[in-house]
Amino acid sequence: MVLPTKPCVEEWLEPAPMLRIHTGLQHSIIWPSQPNCLPVSFTTLPQKLQDEGYATHAVGKWHVGFYKKECLPTNRGFDTFFGYLTGSEDYWTHFRSGGNQANFLEHWYGYDLHDNLRPAWEYTGNYSAYVFTERVQNIFKSHNQDEPFFLYLALQSVHSPLQAPQKYINMYSHIKNKNRRLYAAMTTCMDDAVGNIVKSLQDLQLWNNTLLIFSTDNGGQVAEGGNNWPLRGWKGSYWEGGMKAVGFASSPLLPSSVQGTITNELMHVSDWFPTLVEGIAKGNIRNTELDGFNVWSTISEGKPSPRKELLHNIDAFEEDDKSTFNVNMTAAIRVGDWKLITGHPGADNGAWIPVPNSGINAFKPLLIPDQNVWLFNITGDPYEYRDLSQLRPDIVSQLTERLHYYYNKSVPAYYPDPDPKANPALHEDVWGPWL
Repeated sequence: MVLPTKPCVEEWLEPAPMLRIHTGLQHSIIWPSQPNCLPVSFTTLPQKLQDEGYATHAVGKWHVGFYKKECLPTNRGFDTFFGYLTGSEDYWTHFRSGGNQANFLEHWYGYDLHDNLRPAWEYTGNYSAYVFTERVQNIFKSHNQDEPFFLYLALQSVHSPLQAPQKYINMYSHIKNKNRRLYAAMTTCMDDAVGNIVKSLQDLQLWNNTLLIFSTDNGGQVAEGGNNWPLRGWKGSYWEGGMKAVGFASSPLLPSSVQGTITNELMHVSDWFPTLVEGIAKGNIRNTELDGFNVWSTISEGKPSPRKELLHNIDAFEEDDKSTFNVNMTAAIRVGDWKLITGHPGADNGAWIPVPNSGINAFKPLLIPDQNVWLFNITGDPYEYRDLSQLRPDIVSQLTERLHYYYNKSVPAYYPDPDPKANPALHEDVWGPWL
């Protein structure tokens, strides 16, 4: 069999070519009822890969807006889409409430599993990890093996609500904490899904020309079974436990010298765009508005990353004075060994939460009234135990200047009120475009 001249790429990752401060999406998430989406003016990763001759498919979670048809995956560079447009849907029924942006929205319920533009009602009662795995395997089987493909797979696992098939729950009956037991079951189910997908690639003789990328997009939510110990904080915060993400790239195409190795070089989700388009597909990213770096040589050769600093976010949405950056704004930046946090980092200002029933007690930091600046040598102190902001005002000043720089280049956060026209009851009980 002749393999494609370009490698196939399979990715588990949130698509984000730009820093959030350049998209207007730096505050919270897009709730189902909000008339908002990733701005349609931006070129997406799958659009650029289509230009390079790739077939493009999205399976699983979208969650970057759907209020109008222009925002849908099949209008943002994907040839096909099978999955859900919102977040936190039920794994079995595929229904989702309106969210907690407004109390009355809790009573809105809509079906959210779509096969391209069609509500896929026939999958009601089928666990999503099984459904998504089957769809991916069918894509492989029907794929023209003379052309490369890009598959973006965003499994629900292990996002809330905590739900798993009983056979996986039974594996962890020894775990006393219910949330952790369900979380472990969901994780194992996800592992099996990934294994089955890789086996399909191998059976179809596609694996030898495939790059598989696996990544999380945030830290664990301790209220929903997740855990980040010994890191500080959890999902929704700017502490390392909320933001530090791990992942891996696997492929027979990678040199043996880097297979099985670990890199701690800096990388941001926005780096995947130039890395895959330029580094893998050998495409052209000129005249494309990007914040990322091509880090393919870091992954494939172990070279230092071209990224030297990493803006986590600047969220000024709730500030009265937005004329210039100030340290009351919630922000975080990493430059070399240093990490600066300003404003309110979230997660109760950063408790350390051990695994339930571990015998270790949770502990909270000493809170200083009105503190709005924290500085850590994140290389030497990855658990953020020692705030050095008082000892190193010079570093605080330097990193604050970088936040000023980024803020001046940012666009205002766009976080519209819920739209009553979004109510699924007005659209045959389905979440979908309403404008």
